[in-house]
Amino acid sequence: MCGRYATSKSSLDLAALFGATDDVEGLEPDYNVAPTDPVPVVRITSASRHLNVARWGLLPHWAKDPRVGARMINARAETVATSSAFASAFERRRCLVPADGWYEWVRTKNGKQPYFMTPADGQIAVFAGLWANWGPEKLLTCSIVTTAAVDDLALIHDRMPLLLPPSRWDAWLEGPPDASLLAPPTSSEVAGLELRPVGSAVGDVHNDGPELIRRVAAPSLTESGENPVDLTLF
Repeated sequence: MCGRYATSKSSLDLAALFGATDDVEGLEPDYNVAPTDPVPVVRITSASRHLNVARWGLLPHWAKDPRVGARMINARAETVATSSAFASAFERRRCLVPADGWYEWVRTKNGKQPYFMTPADGQIAVFAGLWANWGPEKLLTCSIVTTAAVDDLALIHDRMPLLLPPSRWDAWLEGPPDASLLAPPTSSEVAGLELRPVGSAVGDVHNDGPELIRRVAAPSLTESGENPVDLTLF
């Protein structure tokens, strides 16, 4: 599950990083992205990369109500190619979802401890995403593809976003929809992630700001980790 994350880079910086046309007006930092929030995505339109803003929670064409999208924020890599909700998007509407990192919660003896998984070098993480236009107004919506957690990330949660290094961006955006696109990250690709304990304020979706991603003192995962907590809808 990836139910909360942070994205703070400007549209100018993101467009430059991805070599994309900036079609975004006024992209604000968001350190507590929640389902149905507007988020930046990079996709191929008119044969070139474009930076757009999409509503997080993909709405398939058959959805009768936009509230359905709150349940479509994640697409499992194991079933995305066959799912009635995501198969057509996987086949021809894939996107990149840039992020500073993502949050998960671990239940400890002292309560729920949130962690922020983020590149230790300060670079962005890029999630594999899907997009779709919905309704007469062509509302742009998106979902994040998840996969089984690898290495120490599994101490926090059994799922994680499908992370894409720069070498996989082109194939994800434009390659044929085969199983190789869904290969999970390797140990070397996640080795640079920091698993950072952060304060409990992130649990309230109304809170925002860089203070949410600041490290706090916490027991080590091997000492305190128990069952992961899903706070997607909190």
